[in-house]
Amino acid sequence: MGSTPDAFAGPPEVHLFAGVLFDMDGTIIDSTDAITKHWHKLGKELGIDPEVILATSHGRRSIDTLAVLDPAKANWDYVRHVEGLIPTAYGADAVEILGARTLLGSLDGDGARWAIVTSGTRPLMDGWLARMQLAYPKHSVVAEDVERGKPDPSCYTLGKSRLGLGPDDAVLVIEDAPAGVRAGKAAGCRVLGLTTTHQEGQMRDAGADWIVPDLRSVAYLGRDEQSGLLRLRVCDTVL
Repeated sequence: MGSTPDAFAGPPEVHLFAGVLFDMDGTIIDSTDAITKHWHKLGKELGIDPEVILATSHGRRSIDTLAVLDPAKANWDYVRHVEGLIPTAYGADAVEILGARTLLGSLDGDGARWAIVTSGTRPLMDGWLARMQLAYPKHSVVAEDVERGKPDPSCYTLGKSRLGLGPDDAVLVIEDAPAGVRAGKAAGCRVLGLTTTHQEGQMRDAGADWIVPDLRSVAYLGRDEQSGLLRLRVCDTVL
């Protein structure tokens, strides 16, 4: 969105990484319509214009949004409950990001180091992965795991740690939101930005190393014979 198809014409590149960290919404699945309905329902219950909520909620933890709009509701019991209802109530309104199933399946099938790092709660992540029948990561970082949400880098720093990786290891973050791109860069990662929810210029301004339309532009090629690192091919990047 925001770039013409001709702009996504970068030649294939192969890069080596010790692990891959995926954002969830907008990166693995697109639940925009479901989340919009969720916030409209919640906004009516709280007496807040849903459009005001939606203007700033994407890529942010619900608890951070509620802390501004209705502090009394900014607690994990409430947030986990309402988010856990979303995949059941609005599951038909979500779709997988093109290429996500293949990429996750190939990484998981090879026992590669990968994790999901999401601004959603664990009930929300679990619910969507079950609903969409996508590969479930052995490691993850959810909203409840960190004190501050993106663009704070602590979520991706924790993600690297949970993969058993340190500051000097090459890690790829895959993101769709500028706040997430900034978080990944601040955590010392290379970042591949998708234009599934934001404009190419926004992703570039946030510092994305590569920008592609969706996950069909990323392929896992197996492990490097000498280093054992993950070989990832990236193509159709923004020129």
